[in-house]
Amino acid sequence: MSRLSLETPNQAQTVVEGLYKDLERRIAASPPGLCPVDISLGFLKLCHAQTCGKCSPCRIGLGQLARLMDDVLSERATLETIDRIEKTAKTIADTADCAIGYEAANMVLRGVQGFRDDYIEHVTNNRCTSGLTQPVPCVALCPAHVDVPGYIALVRAGRYEDAVKLIRKDNPFPTACAFVCEHPCEARCRRNMVDDAVNICGIKHFAVTHALHVAPVANQPSTGKRIAIVGGGPGGLSCAFYLQLMGHHAVVYEQRPQLGGMLRYGIPRYRLPEDMLNNDIDVILSTGVEVHTDISVGRDIPFHKIEEEFDAVFLCIGAHIDRKIGIPGESSIGVVSAVEMLRDIGEGNPPDFTGKRVCVIGGGNVSMDATRTALRLGASSVTTVYRRRVDDMTALSEEIEEAAAEGATILPLQAPVRIERDEEGHVTALITQPQQIGPVGRDGRPKPVSANKPEQAIPCDIVIVAIGQGIDSKAFTAAGVATNRDRISALPDSFVEGSPKVFAGGDAVTGPSTVIRAIAAGKVAAANIDNFLGYNHVIHAAVEDIPEAQLSPAPACGRVNLRTRPACDCVANFDDIKEPMTEDEVLQEASRCLRCDHYGYGNFRGGRMRQW
Repeated sequence: MSRLSLETPNQAQTVVEGLYKDLERRIAASPPGLCPVDISLGFLKLCHAQTCGKCSPCRIGLGQLARLMDDVLSERATLETIDRIEKTAKTIADTADCAIGYEAANMVLRGVQGFRDDYIEHVTNNRCTSGLTQPVPCVALCPAHVDVPGYIALVRAGRYEDAVKLIRKDNPFPTACAFVCEHPCEARCRRNMVDDAVNICGIKHFAVTHALHVAPVANQPSTGKRIAIVGGGPGGLSCAFYLQLMGHHAVVYEQRPQLGGMLRYGIPRYRLPEDMLNNDIDVILSTGVEVHTDISVGRDIPFHKIEEEFDAVFLCIGAHIDRKIGIPGESSIGVVSAVEMLRDIGEGNPPDFTGKRVCVIGGGNVSMDATRTALRLGASSVTTVYRRRVDDMTALSEEIEEAAAEGATILPLQAPVRIERDEEGHVTALITQPQQIGPVGRDGRPKPVSANKPEQAIPCDIVIVAIGQGIDSKAFTAAGVATNRDRISALPDSFVEGSPKVFAGGDAVTGPSTVIRAIAAGKVAAANIDNFLGYNHVIHAAVEDIPEAQLSPAPACGRVNLRTRPACDCVANFDDIKEPMTEDEVLQEASRCLRCDHYGYGNFRGGRMRQW
């Protein structure tokens, strides 16, 4: 008889591993709108099944917690039950011997404290408010609430112009978003339960490149109202577009020579070609929006004058102020701001990095834009320095991968400590202190701490700082507009507290954010300005019908991704790096949509929004 044998997974273990993968996919596809109490109970039972049972807090306590939560969902609980759940969870978290027990209890504790109203609703009214408004996952996760299943169905039917019209009902920048949107809509795509999320952004990319010039719907009769919009970026132009469609007259004040905001002055042309951006802006202007460029409110025209002349004002300035890193040598010749560099390129004044060694400091999307732009400007080498791990970078993973493929070096766990320079003041090297990863902070990411290693010198001629952006709100603060830490203080409905007819949104309120969130802010402001002026105009798409869902099976199928041009063809120019899908690919990808607007979610309020 053999003393030892190779262990191989038996059938039961193999099936369990498969079930774990199925569970992972189902969790990834969990849509917003599900009952938070029910979800917490499901996770609690899963954790309870994993315990060893050696300590009573896990063996008995987690089971008791599950029974109490079952009472809440089964109409057997009282308000005292909620307090008992909270007290029991605290006790288990403090006394459990292992992570399974105290993390499971902490999960319940965070839930009962974070959505206590849902517990109370179950106890007092025996119902779950979430189930009444359960939305389509992709629509709910799009900040602008674009009808995603609708335009996918239209693309599948070959109706590309109608698809663009449907998108424009909620997003007047369909072309720009097809190129640069971070596609949060894909995060909870229910197709994840089968294989992988539908490539929603790729389908939109195909639609807009096959239907470039689609006219907007006609404006409604003029109301005679005039609204000033400060900021000609995606948020301000979105607000102007919808106000014009409602019959109001929008007047945009932009401090730069051209419209577009960060879409023009912050995103490189290899990601968003200029003609594609201009296409969206031309459609917006065709509605009759009045534009004044090279005008800075507060410098060229007093804010109080705008308040006096207009019926309402919308503030939507972008985050165009760079942040300093605060290390010795930052004033050296050769230290540049990523924001200023990208702005200069947008204005047609690119720097010459031919043969230069470049270091980029930062780990966000702007740092990746600066990294890949430096390569295209002729840099001999580009090193991106980040104080955390690559996994902790806030840039899109595909941006990081493509930057590395184009020849950039990603150097994580290195904290800049000073910039060395020669006698003439020119940069010669970036000095960094190696880091090691430490405890998780409030933002959910592990904090870096100094490692017991010597400093590292990275020879370079140029240092690009890309660690964040700020808002220049001094002119508005001086005019009495409420601000907090340089941001304008506005409510979720865009009203600025203490200013009767002033609204604000986008980066001016939230700080640097995404394009689609700025667009959503413009849409919200337009709707609420319309109500403020005493109207209730309806915005609708000029699309009569959406193709019906097809009764067909949904076998597992691979996801079609947009191809990127070979790196060797990209670094010498600013040409578009993405190749659109073929007709066969987009048909296959659109066919993967499970039509959640019809099956399941569409039966609830919040399924399809035909107008707003």
